[in-house]
Amino acid sequence: MGIEETTAPAAVIVLAAGAGTRMRSRRPKVLHEIGGRSLLVHAVTAAEGTGPAELVVVLRHERDRVAEHLAEHAAEVTVADQDEIPGTGRAVQCGLEQVTASEGTVLVTYGDVPLLDPATLRELVSAHEGAGAAATVLSARVPDPAGYGRILRSEDGSEVLGIVEHKDADDSQRAIDEINSGIYAFDLAVLRDALGRIGTDNAQGEMYLTDVLSIARRDGRSVRAVVTDDVMMVEGVNDRVQLAQLGAEMNRRTLERHMRAGVTIVDPATTWIDADVSIGQDAMILPGVQLYGATDIGEEAVIGPDSTLRDTEVGAGAEVVRSHALLAVIGARAAVGPFSYLRAGTDLGAAGKIGGFVETKNAKIGESAKIPHLSYVGDADIGEGTNIGAGTIVANYDGVDKHRTTVGRQVRVGADNVLVAPVTIGDGAATGAGTTVRKDVPAGALGVSAVSQRNMEGWTLRRRAGTAAEAAARAALGADDESAARTPAGTAADEHKEHEQR
Repeated sequence: MGIEETTAPAAVIVLAAGAGTRMRSRRPKVLHEIGGRSLLVHAVTAAEGTGPAELVVVLRHERDRVAEHLAEHAAEVTVADQDEIPGTGRAVQCGLEQVTASEGTVLVTYGDVPLLDPATLRELVSAHEGAGAAATVLSARVPDPAGYGRILRSEDGSEVLGIVEHKDADDSQRAIDEINSGIYAFDLAVLRDALGRIGTDNAQGEMYLTDVLSIARRDGRSVRAVVTDDVMMVEGVNDRVQLAQLGAEMNRRTLERHMRAGVTIVDPATTWIDADVSIGQDAMILPGVQLYGATDIGEEAVIGPDSTLRDTEVGAGAEVVRSHALLAVIGARAAVGPFSYLRAGTDLGAAGKIGGFVETKNAKIGESAKIPHLSYVGDADIGEGTNIGAGTIVANYDGVDKHRTTVGRQVRVGADNVLVAPVTIGDGAATGAGTTVRKDVPAGALGVSAVSQRNMEGWTLRRRAGTAAEAAARAALGADDESAARTPAGTAADEHKEHEQR
């Protein structure tokens, strides 16, 4: 199929009324996801890409749940309800009740065909209108057509004489490799008229949409077929095996699109990227990476290995190693990881660093600020150029409410600090190692809370006799030094006092 200019269809009707029982799921089939979108949103996105004047989705099974999903992700569509009369013909007829146009082309697609794209639908419209056909079916040629309806063509191949289901086909018809996708372009007036003439007098008691083609042929109108050379475009999802297969194919196509646009993906076999992810030129994606949702990766950024980002923005030249991020912002040239967790609301400034085994949440971390390792920073503002010492904890929760901590610019927070929110450390201030900050530290001040250190000499020899520690201490002190075993004056009292303090 070649791409041609075409007018927008008058309407697109997406059929999504089925129960999808083969999925064996409490979730409606069309709400299962691949590539970060539900099957139905993929279908609606493809339909929107044709620029229709009207877009209708026909629902029945779990109607309210599916309608709520549509309202959240595609509020502009119109919902139509299929009644108790079964069949694709009746579903389209219910959809047409919501279409106000009286002429033009109407496309019919399905809510479980996720790889179908706007370009293919536009080409279908173009071929349909170019031939002046009453109906045009999108078909495909497959190596094994078993189970599919076969396209019966005229001797010269230009017209479709009919569609025969596999179970009804004779041997010669079963040898045909051109199959019906179930996706159509119709002349709107012809479709309305033909659907009014279709009954349910058949073994299944259904209104068949394929009967429209037979009626159009009997009325002397042209029925055509357009073959797509990409059979995966028309593959539907009926069970979880097909869901996984089409998910893998969509991922393969997504990765290929990014690679052809200038992104290095080192190991496509272990990389998963959702359809809405954007990646800048010369970015590098290392093995074991998953990029989900609306994640945006800047140019020359390096992600991975073994990292998962969801709805996260990564600036140009940044690096994320073996880390997990959700609803976070990572500035240009910043570094994250390894083994860090950036929770929602984390905003790491340009050239900043979140190092190994760090967790952040709802924290704004300024340009060139660093949280190098083994820390938790939640509900905090960290100023430009500040360094947070190893093992620092922001105690943001008092058991009832969350409180915010503010650390100014160019602050040096010592190792093993606890910042008990709400508290503020001023610009250029510092805290000593092991400090518990319960009061504000003024700009330029040193905050400390440590007790003065005391050494009780000979303690191991007296209190750990017979242990390996005692042997090591005695060897270091000298085995013949009898004074080492004696308690210096005042030491016993000090030990008693220390015990009482504990």
